Amino acid sequence: MAGITDFDSLRRAMAENSERPEGPARNARAEQLLAEAEKLGIPLAVIEALGHQLKVYNYSSEKDKMFVPFARLLRMWDERPEDFDAYETHSLHWVFKWMSSGMLDQPHVPLASIEKWLGEMEHRYRLAGHSERAVRSAEFSVAAHVGDLPRAERAYAAWLAADRDRMADCHACELHGQGWWQAERGRDAEALLLWRPVLEGEFTCAHEPHTVLASSLVPLLRLGRTDDARAHHLRGFRLVRPMESMRGAYADHVEFCALTGNEARGLELLAERPAYFTDTGQPRSRLDYLSVVALLMDRLVALGLGGREVPGPAGRSWTARELATHARAEALALAARFDERNGTSYVGERTRARMAQRPLVDRLPLGVRAVRPAPAPPAPVAVTREEEPDLPALLAEARRLSDTLRPNAVEAWAAVSRAAEGVELDVRDRAEIVDHEAMDRGPEGAELFERAAELYAAAGDPGEALAARTRAAYVRALAGRVEEAVAAVAEPYDQVLALYAEDATGVRQTAAVLMGRARVLMRRVQEASERAAGGAAGDVVLSEAENAVRELLALVGGRAGDDVRIAAREAEGLAMLAELALQGGDLEAARELFTRASENFVAAGLPWFAVEYEARLAGLAHHLGDVTGAERALRAALEHGGAQLEPVGRSQLHLQLAEVLGGRGLAVEAAEHALEAAHWADEAGQGPTLGAWARQQLGGLLLRQGRFAEAAEVLESALPDLRAETHGDGAVVQAQWWLGDCLSELGEHREAAERRLQAAEIARHWPEQRDHATLAHLAAESLGAAGLTTEADRAYARAGDLWRSLGDVHGLVRSLRARAWLALRVPDGTDTARELMAAAAGECREALAGAGDDEGARERLGAELGHTHRQFGDLLARSAAEDADDDSIRAALEEALSQVEEAIAVFASLEGDDALHGRTGAELAAGWLEADLGRPSRAASRARAVLAAYDGAGPEDETVRDRRAEAEQLLQVEES
Repeated sequence: MAGITDFDSLRRAMAENSERPEGPARNARAEQLLAEAEKLGIPLAVIEALGHQLKVYNYSSEKDKMFVPFARLLRMWDERPEDFDAYETHSLHWVFKWMSSGMLDQPHVPLASIEKWLGEMEHRYRLAGHSERAVRSAEFSVAAHVGDLPRAERAYAAWLAADRDRMADCHACELHGQGWWQAERGRDAEALLLWRPVLEGEFTCAHEPHTVLASSLVPLLRLGRTDDARAHHLRGFRLVRPMESMRGAYADHVEFCALTGNEARGLELLAERPAYFTDTGQPRSRLDYLSVVALLMDRLVALGLGGREVPGPAGRSWTARELATHARAEALALAARFDERNGTSYVGERTRARMAQRPLVDRLPLGVRAVRPAPAPPAPVAVTREEEPDLPALLAEARRLSDTLRPNAVEAWAAVSRAAEGVELDVRDRAEIVDHEAMDRGPEGAELFERAAELYAAAGDPGEALAARTRAAYVRALAGRVEEAVAAVAEPYDQVLALYAEDATGVRQTAAVLMGRARVLMRRVQEASERAAGGAAGDVVLSEAENAVRELLALVGGRAGDDVRIAAREAEGLAMLAELALQGGDLEAARELFTRASENFVAAGLPWFAVEYEARLAGLAHHLGDVTGAERALRAALEHGGAQLEPVGRSQLHLQLAEVLGGRGLAVEAAEHALEAAHWADEAGQGPTLGAWARQQLGGLLLRQGRFAEAAEVLESALPDLRAETHGDGAVVQAQWWLGDCLSELGEHREAAERRLQAAEIARHWPEQRDHATLAHLAAESLGAAGLTTEADRAYARAGDLWRSLGDVHGLVRSLRARAWLALRVPDGTDTARELMAAAAGECREALAGAGDDEGARERLGAELGHTHRQFGDLLARSAAEDADDDSIRAALEEALSQVEEAIAVFASLEGDDALHGRTGAELAAGWLEADLGRPSRAASRARAVLAAYDGAGPEDETVRDRRAEAEQLLQVEES
C-alpha cells in the first residue's frame, strides 16, 4: 500500500491503526499492513505486524481470527528467537494468556487441546523464568468455565499466592477476575471490596473500569445499593458503548435494564448494536448477549407487550415474543455446544438461571430519556351472576367515600352505576349516581348536573337539587361561559338561603351552594385578571367575590365537627381569600391564608387537598426570598400528596424542590429530586418538555458533584428535547455548556469543543456578549487540548476580540497568552509566541495606566501582569531548542530570567497571600533558571528567600507546603 516504504513508516501506520475504533475496518487495515511488512524483507517488521494483527483481532468481534497469527509467531520464535527483540519476546509470552481464554471462547476447540495448551504455557513460562501466576490464573478460568468448582478454588488460591511479575495481568484486570469469582460464588460484598480500587481509579487499563462497572451492576442490585448501580450503569455504559469487543460487558448493561424496570432503555441498547445478535467471532460473549436478550424480551411479554416490535437480527422484523423464542433457542443451543465440549452441564445451567431472573427493582429511574413501555390493559374477565358485586354494599361504600372526600369516590360511584344496569333503583340513588357521573365528566358534565338536580328534587331534597344546579353553573364557568354561570347561580343562591332560614335544608347543602357561587365569582376574578394582562381584576368583581367567600366562611366557621365536607369548605374558602389577597398585592396576607388553608386540610384528614396550596406557598415564599419556607412547603406538598399525586404534579414538585436545594448548595439531595422529576415527567408522557427540564437540571447537579460521566449521559439525553421555543435558548446553551465541561473533564476534548462552539453560536445573537466570549474561550481551550492548534488559535482570537469589545482586559490577556503557547507548538512559531506574550504584557500595562485610583482594579491588573511576565519567562525557557548551540540556549535562558524577575517585582508590589504565592513561585522559577545557567549560589539564595518568606507560616496551607518542599529541593541541587 502506498506510504509504507520502510520500517518506520510501517510502525507509524500501525500506531495510527491502533488508535482507530475497534472493529472489522481496523482488522482489515492490520491485514494490509502485514502484507506490506512482508515486502520489506525484515523479520522484525513481520513479527511486529503479526503482533499488531493479533492485538486488533483480540479487541474486536473477530477474536476467532487471532489463532492464525499467533501460531505463525510461535513458529517463528521456535525457529529463530534471535529475530525477536525484547519487547516482542515479552509480547509473545504475554499473548499466551489470550490464547487460553480465546480457546475457551470457542466451543469447537476440544477441552483436551485447551488442557494441553495450559501445559505448554506453563512449560514455556518456566523456561523463560516467569512466575506461575498467569498460568494459575488461566487454569482458574478453565476450571470456572467448565464448572469444576474445587479445581477452580485451588487454582484461584494458587493464582493469588504466586508472585506478581511482568507476565501477570495488570492490577485492574486481575481484580476484575477475582471480584467476578466472589460474585459468582454469591459473595457480592467481597466482590465489591475487591473492585473498589478499580472503581475509584487507583488501577485502570484499556478495558478497566469498563468491565468492573458492568460486572458490579447485578451484585449492587442484589445488595440493595440501587444508587450505586444506577451510577455504574451510566458511567460504565458510556465507556463500553464505543468498544466493539466488549459484547459481554454490554450484555451486563442490557441485563441491568431488564432487572430494574428500564425495558425501554434496554431496547435502545439492542438497537445500537444490531451486529451483536449475529457476530460469531466470540461465541461465549454471544451466548451472554443472547441470554440477556431473552431475559429482556420475557420481561416485555410479562408486561403484556409480546406483540411490540423490537430490534432484532437483521433481515426481518421481530416482535418481543418472537425474539424471546429465537434468543432463548440460540442461547441454549450455544450453551449445549459448550457443555458438550466441556463434558458438563454447567454452562447450560447458568444460562437458564440467567434467563429466568426476576426483576430486582420494580423501577429504578436513571435520569436519561426513555419512556417505560406501558403494560397492556388486562383482558376483560367475564363475570357470572354469582360473582356480581352486592349493589347495596357498593352503594354504601360509594357514599362513605364521597362523604369523606376520598380520592377514589368517583370510581366507586362508577362501579355502582355498572352494577345498577337493569336494576330498579329509587330516585335518590339514581340522583347520586348521575351527580357523580357528572363530576367525572368535568366541564362537560353540566347537563348531567341539571338532570341530577331534577332527581334530587323528585326525591324530596331541594337543597341538594340547588347544590347540583350550582355545580352545573360552575362547570359552565370552567368552560369559559363565566357570565352565564354568574347569572345561573343567582337563583339557587337566593333559594337555598330561604330554605336554610326555614330549616328546610342543612348546612352541608347550603354550604355547597355558597361554595359553588364563590367558585364561579372567583372564576370571574381570574378571567378579569387575564383580560387585564395579568393585572388585578376590577374592584367590583373583587369585592363581590370576597363577600361571597366571607359569607361562606361565616356559615361554616366552627361548624365542621366530624364533617370533613364542612371542614374542606372552610379550608377552600381560606385559600380563596389568599388568592384575592394576591390580587390585591398583599403577599404576606396571602402566605398566611394559604398556610391556614393547608393546615386545615391536613387537620381534616385530607392532606392531598393541601398540595395545591402548598405549591402556591412555595412560589410565594420563593418570591419573598424565603428559601427555607419554599423548601418546607414543597416537602410538605410531596408528603401530603402521597400516592394521590398525578405524575405531572409530582414531577413539577420534585423539580421545584431540586431547584431550591440546588440554590442552597445541596447538590446531592437536589440531584435526587431532579432524578425523580425526570422519571415522573416520563411517566406523565411529558419527557420532551418537563422531562427535558428535569434532565437539564440533573445534569448540572451531577456535574457539580464531579460525576462527569453520569452528567454527560444525562445531558446528552436531554439535549435532543431541549428547544429554544419551549425551554428558552438559555436552557439549551446552559446544557451545552455543562456538557462541554463534562466532556473536557473526561478527556473528550474534540467533543467538548463541538458542544462549546454550538453554545457559543447561540449566545452570539444575545445582546449581552459575555457568555459568548466565555464559551468561545472555553472552546479554544478544548480545541487546543485536542491538538487542533490552528482551530484553537482562531477561537482564541475570536474570544480576544469579544473580550476587548467588553472591556475585559483579563479575558483579553489570557487569550493572548494562550495563543502564545499555541504558537510555540508550530514549527518556526517562536517569534509569533514572543509577540503575543509581549502584547499580553502591553495590554496589562496600558490598563494599569488607565486604572486611576481604583485600588481593587490595580491589584487585579497587577496580578495579571505578574502572571504574564512569569508565563513569558516560562515560554522563553521552553523555546530554547535542544539542538541549538550553547550560546543561543544561554541567551534564551537569560531572557527568560529577566521576565521572571519582572514578575517577582510586580508581585512584590502587591498585597495579600495570592501575591505572596505568586512572588515565591516566580522566585523558585528564577532559582531553577539560575541553576541551569550555572549559578548555584544565586539559585540557593533565591531558595532561602522563599523559605524566609514563609517563616512562621503554618503547615495547613497546601501552597506553603509545596513552596517549602520545592525550595528545599532547589537547595539540595545546589549543595550537590
